[in-house]
Amino acid sequence: MTEYWFNIKTHEVEEDRLSDWSQLIGPYKTRAEAEHALEKVKARNEAWEKGDDD
Repeated sequence: MTEYWFNIKTHEVEEDRLSDWSQLIGPYKTRAEAEHALEKVKARNEAWEKGDDD
């Protein structure tokens, strides 16, 4: 099964983890999910910050 990773340095999607772990977000089941990795991270951070203020 192919896994997809988002590289935070190159902003490219990689198949089957080619780069160092410290540069990657994932794994994701589809290329499309990996392409939207930063959006997901941003949404989770915003949700966490809102919960922290309560």
